[in-house]
Amino acid sequence: MRLKRIFRKEFFITLFVKQNNWHKYSVFNHTLALVVHTIKHKQYRMIPAAFLHDIGKPVIAYQDEKDKITGEYSFHNHEELSYQIIKNWKISSYTKNLVRYHYLIRGMSKAKQKNQLGKYKRMKRSYDSLDKTFTKELKLFMKFDDLAKKSF
Repeated sequence: MRLKRIFRKEFFITLFVKQNNWHKYSVFNHTLALVVHTIKHKQYRMIPAAFLHDIGKPVIAYQDEKDKITGEYSFHNHEELSYQIIKNWKISSYTKNLVRYHYLIRGMSKAKQKNQLGKYKRMKRSYDSLDKTFTKELKLFMKFDDLAKKSF
């Protein structure tokens, strides 16, 4: 990863100050809130993924013209970048998969709402290829992620 991408103002603002209207907290604080929720619900196996799920966000953060007006940031494909960062680490495939697919359910929903049928079908194929037990865990992880957007 290039240091030039890291030492941009977007990196530090999103990591420590703010993200967008969907997140009350910065990436760092949101991550800590997610860890708290996984511990509170005794889902200890999810803790590593909670720490790593948005690791790519500050690197990929940008503002389009609309974002500049609202002061928000966008993070398209952050889950794949997060996965690419950790894919060769010595951590479980469960953690790697939670990181990689944590946005898949929400992404399918957004694609369907925006009538992006090709994108929706690609995402749905990925989702359908996942183990059913894992998809239940993925839904639970996303529940905690939603809670972490609002509170500790």
